[in-house]
Amino acid sequence: MKFIEFGIGNTWIIRTETELVDGTEYEEKGIKGPIKFYSLYLRIWIGKTVLIADLKEGFKRQKKNRNEFKVIFGIVSG
Repeated sequence: MKFIEFGIGNTWIIRTETELVDGTEYEEKGIKGPIKFYSLYLRIWIGKTVLIADLKEGFKRQKKNRNEFKVIFGIVSG
């Protein structure tokens, strides 16, 4: 899966994170194709709480171990 993200809090304002079948992942600056649209999401991370609104998976709330501040709009590519 690829996650194309736009926003503040990541290494770059626009980045592509690629998750491989074996569970490893890597990120690259900018938009890397090809893009096969799967879903859109908005992620707001304040402190240890992450709020996610996803078109396919709905609304979720997660707890993380580290404190961050991020506001990310993303596209999930299959």
